[in-house]
Amino acid sequence: MRKVVKFLAAVAAVAVAAGVQHSAKAAFVGAPLALRGAIQHIKFDQPTLAPMAFTIFCLKYKDECKPTRQRIVFRGGRLKLTPERLALLEEVNRDVNASIRPESNLEGLRGEKWLLHPASGDCNDYAVTKRHDLIAKGLPARSVLLSEVVVPWGEHHLVVVVRTTAGDLVLDNLTGHILPWSKKSYRWVRIQTPKNPYYWASLSGDRDA
Repeated sequence: MRKVVKFLAAVAAVAVAAGVQHSAKAAFVGAPLALRGAIQHIKFDQPTLAPMAFTIFCLKYKDECKPTRQRIVFRGGRLKLTPERLALLEEVNRDVNASIRPESNLEGLRGEKWLLHPASGDCNDYAVTKRHDLIAKGLPARSVLLSEVVVPWGEHHLVVVVRTTAGDLVLDNLTGHILPWSKKSYRWVRIQTPKNPYYWASLSGDRDA
């Protein structure tokens, strides 16, 4: 009898945890406009040079850097975040993180080779692969941007930022969790611009934009 009670209690705990997780995700996706004041979006600052390795990447993968002709849409072209799209972000982040074997670049700038779907690679390979896969699965290029940051221990790092109406979300090979831009303890250096992926800009230090 005790075993049955313990089993039922465990099942109930799992169900409650799943319900809490589902409720939290639903609240994040469907936050009413009245609560959107807490949502923080990236504010683009001055134009800046793209990373040199990105320029070489564009020569190798020309289709990844082509500007697309897109009409101006509501909310500046931000993607409406639905449960299905959030699930897609989580799927791509998880699958790419699992498919590429981590390999540090020990040669510095000279050794940077941004590659799509390599067997092994560093943060740059994870980021460009995630951006490629998200766009291939239907997300607009204007909403999926590469961004260079500096992590707390001082290294430069590349992530993917997805611009949504519910906030700017970060896909990162250092974690399986997708977090809002404002929650990452990074120093933000530069980011692709939505209108033309070949052009980059610095980021404003104002996180209330």
